[in-house]
Amino acid sequence: MTALKEYQRLEATALWRPEPEAQRREVILSMGDATLTVSDISGRALSHWSMAAVVRANKGRSPALYHPDGDPGETLELAEDEATMIDAIDRVLRDIERRRPKPGKLRLRLIGGVAVLVLAGALLWLPGALLNHAERVVPRAKRVEIGQALLTQIARVSGRPCTSAEAARPLRHLAARVLGDARRNDLVVLRDGVRDTAHLPGGLILVSVSLLEDYEDPDVAAGYILAESLRAKQTDPLGELLGHAGLWPSLRLLTTGSMPEGALESYAEDLLTRPHAPLPQNVLLDGFAKIELRSSPYAYAQDITGESVLGLVEADPRAKEGSAPVVSDADWVRLQGICGG
Repeated sequence: MTALKEYQRLEATALWRPEPEAQRREVILSMGDATLTVSDISGRALSHWSMAAVVRANKGRSPALYHPDGDPGETLELAEDEATMIDAIDRVLRDIERRRPKPGKLRLRLIGGVAVLVLAGALLWLPGALLNHAERVVPRAKRVEIGQALLTQIARVSGRPCTSAEAARPLRHLAARVLGDARRNDLVVLRDGVRDTAHLPGGLILVSVSLLEDYEDPDVAAGYILAESLRAKQTDPLGELLGHAGLWPSLRLLTTGSMPEGALESYAEDLLTRPHAPLPQNVLLDGFAKIELRSSPYAYAQDITGESVLGLVEADPRAKEGSAPVVSDADWVRLQGICGG
């Protein structure tokens, strides 16, 4: 899926320069739901740009020139004959700009709100009210941008996300099978740092490569990914971040549209070390039944004796007929080698 409903898939040839001194090279540019992916001719991903942080440097002129916000050294150049992609990107950028919170208006609202709260003597509930307000008004594009910023912080500990030309399509197939076709680009595989899975604002789900390498049955990895997606629905991922960051970083997000780097770094560390929030058994079983997936492989991966997860084993919704296929055997082998070993 792309950011525009009329396109299921949108690709174009472009010239990419990773830094000012580098040679421009021909690449394939693909538009996703919230990102632009730069790949070489063989399909290997070279860079991912959040749509919420893309800037056009020469509006109305050709060839169209784009760069990430704050990093004009990395550029993408689209020739005039790639009009469909240029028009699609510009439309998305205009839509993002229209939806972007206006700091001036937010400041006025906040000042007025604080004055009313002070006069009403409600200082004790101000922090909670402000966090709830932030959860409601921050748009999806900003959530995606925050998720990408968190991924950058996590990558400093875990290393860069694992990518390979052979595993790129199987990973999208796995994501579409478990999360739905609209989220086929939402899985990120990491070699280190993540115990099994974690989720970020904007929809990204982090997956430890051990779930792919250590199990012969793809139902195990699919079960963990499903459980993490259900966990993300229990509480707002952005709310979790704001709750950890506290009042002033949340206030800065509302007034300037950005989070302090220190708050992101602190939350990234907490995200990788804290235990998972428990999920009600009925929520898990309903989720497994909905996507026609066995729950017992996931259960035994957590407790090989099955004692602490007996309900997931005995009430497995696909115990008799088995799971609908997750990925093909060939794709599973490619996924097991996504980190190069």
